[in-house]
Amino acid sequence: MIFEQLNPHACRTYLIGDEKSREAVLVDPVLEGVDEYLKVLDQKKLRLTHVIDTHTHADHISGAAALKDRTGCEYVMHIKAPARCVTFHLTDGFECHLGHIPMKVMDTPGHTKDSLTLVLPDRVLTGDVLFLDDAGAGRTDLPGGDAGEHWDSIQRILSLPEHLIVYPGHEYRNRQPSSLKDQKLRNPNLKPRTKQEYIDYLDALKLGPADWMKDVLKANYACARDPKAAWIPVDVPACEVKGTLGLGANDQQVAGIPVEEVKRELDAGARVFLLDVRDPQELTGELGHIKGVTNLPVTKLAHRLSELEAYRDREIIAVCKSGGRAHTAAQILMQAGFPKVHVMVGGMKAWQQAGFPSKT
Repeated sequence: MIFEQLNPHACRTYLIGDEKSREAVLVDPVLEGVDEYLKVLDQKKLRLTHVIDTHTHADHISGAAALKDRTGCEYVMHIKAPARCVTFHLTDGFECHLGHIPMKVMDTPGHTKDSLTLVLPDRVLTGDVLFLDDAGAGRTDLPGGDAGEHWDSIQRILSLPEHLIVYPGHEYRNRQPSSLKDQKLRNPNLKPRTKQEYIDYLDALKLGPADWMKDVLKANYACARDPKAAWIPVDVPACEVKGTLGLGANDQQVAGIPVEEVKRELDAGARVFLLDVRDPQELTGELGHIKGVTNLPVTKLAHRLSELEAYRDREIIAVCKSGGRAHTAAQILMQAGFPKVHVMVGGMKAWQQAGFPSKT
């Protein structure tokens, strides 16, 4: 078997070839790399028969449609994939051969509805359902993501032979592929948990997709051939959990402030700045909002920090429903150098339980 990773950056594109038949498959190609892929295939005298996307990507434009146009190969995805130009759809358990190399398809949703894993005799290509070591796995808060389905998919991967080497769809910090046995020891997403514990674990980390990721999804739904069809930032670990925060944000320690102290400071006229990071419609829901808050959803915060510059010297208190999103927002602010940031412990749920007034 010929097996190579072709990209110099975080998105992984795998070339799988059969030495005897000279047939080849490309897995998860990126549009910018198409010319280079074709050059490699020509140099190795390989014939591209299929190109496979392990899921609909949100961080780069797929090169599969362009490769199909230029080589006449089949474009292969999961049966639930919405891309219009796919020519062959895969279902769970589908088995095939690339020349003499057996390959089996596993349905592994959770990161997206159309996520699949490719199992070969000595390795497993996990797409974004599983990353390496402390990278954990792909986020479950993109459109179609589901933490419960992701737990189910993880259980299926855990049932595979431990000698298989894990090759993920992304690698942001030069971690090296290793066996599933090693990953069981080193990967936090493979830690034994009940399904509900796993859902709670991922929900507590959730950030939500950056706006630019939605544009990339639309480009891939439409089988875009233009690299400029969507703006994409360079070298952002976007598909990791909380990846759009930027490097280092996850390590920030955030101080909490009880709702009683928030109420005392407001009553005393302290120069605090209340930042409610929920979605706008939540402020008029049953929990309401605290009078005088500024609303800026956490999903937009990293791109709108300039709006908060006037409040940099004030104490900023981040507020959400129960504390999770406020914690993420506080990390973003601290990474941006805001010196006095707190999270209102328990969020609006705790505020309401304390009997404090809110507006709807």
